Amino acid sequence: MPEPTAARSARDWLTTLSRYREPSTRRSLWELAATLVPFLALWVLAWMALSVSPWLALAIAILNGGFLVRIFIIQHDCGHGSFLKNRTAQDWLGRALGVLTLTPYAVWRRTHSIHHAHHGDLDARGIGDVLTLTIDEYRARGWWGRLMYRLYRNPVVLFVLGPSYLFLLQNRLPFGLMKSGWRYWTSAMGTNAMIGIAVGLIIWFGGFWPVLLIYLPTSLMAATLGVWLFYVQHQFEETHWSKGEDWQLHDAALEGSSHYILPQPLRWFSGNIGIHHVHHLYSRIPFYRLPEVIRDHQTLAEAQRLTVRESLQSVNLHLWDTAQGKLMSFKEARSRYGVA
Repeated sequence: MPEPTAARSARDWLTTLSRYREPSTRRSLWELAATLVPFLALWVLAWMALSVSPWLALAIAILNGGFLVRIFIIQHDCGHGSFLKNRTAQDWLGRALGVLTLTPYAVWRRTHSIHHAHHGDLDARGIGDVLTLTIDEYRARGWWGRLMYRLYRNPVVLFVLGPSYLFLLQNRLPFGLMKSGWRYWTSAMGTNAMIGIAVGLIIWFGGFWPVLLIYLPTSLMAATLGVWLFYVQHQFEETHWSKGEDWQLHDAALEGSSHYILPQPLRWFSGNIGIHHVHHLYSRIPFYRLPEVIRDHQTLAEAQRLTVRESLQSVNLHLWDTAQGKLMSFKEARSRYGVA
C-alpha cells in the first residue's frame, strides 16, 4: 500500500484505516487461546508453588499480571466491536473476561466510549480521563484545591494507590453512570457476584493464601500496568487539548494519543495498545492488525513516537499550558508563570 506524499488531515485517514477493520475469527480465537491458556496455567503453577515457597508463588503471580493485561486488551476490543464478527458472542466474551479483569463490561464500554468521543476536549472532561487542569484552572483554585490536585498527580497516588482503588473499589459500582439505567447496575452487580463466587471457591479449596499471594498480586500488577499504559498514551508533552470550536474529534484522536515504542515481548503483552494514535483514530481495528497499519504507512509510524525513557519523564508533566499547547510540570509553571 503506497504511502501518500502529500500531508493528510486526521479525517483523511479514515477511509484508508477502514481497510484494516475486519477481524479474523480464526485469528481472534487463536489470540484468545494464546492468552487464556498460559494465564490459567500460571495460575495453577502458582497454586502448586505455594507448597514449595510462598515467594515463588508470588513471583509467578506477578508475572501472570502481564497475561491479565492482555486479557483486558481482548475485553477492550470486544467493547469496541473489533474482536469477533458475531456481536452477541463478543459481548458475552467481554462480560466473562470482565470477571477476570475486575471490570464490569457494560459500564466500562460506556465510559470508554465517552473517553473516545471527548478525548482532548477541555469542555468535556470527567469520565474516562486522567484529570488534567489548565494553568488558569489550577491558579483559580484555593490552596485546598491545589493540594488535592498535587496529591492526585503524585506518582504514588496515580500508579500505586490509584490502580488498587480503581479496580478493587471503584469498579464495584457504576460510577459515572449511577443514574443511567438498570443495565449498568446489572453489569456491575453481576460482575461482582461472579467475582465473589470465584474468590469464595478459591478460599473454599485453598484458604486465604491463594487469594493473598496469587489472586490479588496478579490483579494489582495488571491494574498498575494498565493504568500506566493509559497514562502515557495521553499524558505526553505535545499531546492535544482544546475547547469549543477549536476541538475536532479526529485531530484530537490522532494528535492527542501517543505511539508508545515498546520492545517485544511488552508489545505482545500489551496487545499493541501502544499504537494508540491509530487506535483512537479508528477504534474498530483489531489489536492484532494495528502493526499492519504502521508497517504500511510510515507517516503514522513516525507520528507521536514516545520512547520508554520519554514516557518516564512524562510523570513530571502536570498542567496544560493553553498558550504554548503543551503539558508542563509544576516547577516549569512556577518558573514561567509564577504559579504556586
